[in-house]
Amino acid sequence: MNEEMRIALVERLGQDPVLRRARPPRAGEGQVLIRMRASALNFADLLKVKGQYQEAADPPFVPGLEGAGEVVEAPGGSGFAPGDRVALWVPGTMAEVVAAPVVACQKIPETMSFEQAAGFQIAYGTSHLALDGRAALRAGETLAVLGAAGGVGLTAVEIGHAMGARVIGIARGAGRLETVRAAGADVVIDSADCPDLKAALRDLGGVDVVYDPVGDSAGEAAFGALHRGGRYLVIGFAGGRPPALPLNHALVKNIAIHGFYWGGYRSLDPQALAGSMQRLMGLFEAGRLRPPVGEVMPLERLADAYDMLRNRKSVGKIVITL
Repeated sequence: MNEEMRIALVERLGQDPVLRRARPPRAGEGQVLIRMRASALNFADLLKVKGQYQEAADPPFVPGLEGAGEVVEAPGGSGFAPGDRVALWVPGTMAEVVAAPVVACQKIPETMSFEQAAGFQIAYGTSHLALDGRAALRAGETLAVLGAAGGVGLTAVEIGHAMGARVIGIARGAGRLETVRAAGADVVIDSADCPDLKAALRDLGGVDVVYDPVGDSAGEAAFGALHRGGRYLVIGFAGGRPPALPLNHALVKNIAIHGFYWGGYRSLDPQALAGSMQRLMGLFEAGRLRPPVGEVMPLERLADAYDMLRNRKSVGKIVITL
């Protein structure tokens, strides 16, 4: 593979990526070479541009944390062969060719499009491992999902519903709430028209698990509605700051606060991550998951995609086609 390829490149912190041309990579030991077809945008991509992500990268670097494509080269015994359709989760997926470790690749069902697969792993993987593993969500419990119309929020609604929980989805705007309801929410709350979220959740009977990718005052309010023995999942801080949680309440009410960073499982417990992804692919094949694609945009419109993500103009994942 000698021809040049197109890449997105963050050349300076604080500036969105630009399009450049580069030589394609070669597959190293234990790596699969993949011709990319799609790459998903995540809130973490905005943080990386600002230099605020927990796994910081010095510019210049290629953005993107997950994507999907076709295998070009694969080492013997890897279980992959040229032509295989795969999803991958590695930094730098916004390039036309990517070299990824075997362990970071997963075959995708023939019925799953590249656009679906590109945005499937982090969002669905985060929600599945967090709810099934850390929170041990049980059928019949009540789950409150903040930012329920966002990329990870919608998956938490869908997976919580599939696990038999009563799901309360909190999002902004009637149109976005319809999407949340369609994903499986039993009750929806419009955060733009709810002056007291804690009271609203308590009026609905309180909650057993809070799934919080937002933080800020919304996280604090949802925490206040937790039952005794409840679980609070710290997923992210899209609202701008971490919530100031009253630890004395956590003590008295035996509330567990779980920090959850999906990417950290690559080193913390890669087998748990891989096993979760295999089960998720099985759920997709069984028709129990319907991953939506919010916006599909070509690489040439990457600046528009970043603007859309930054201003929360999308419902679900934004996917860049390559």
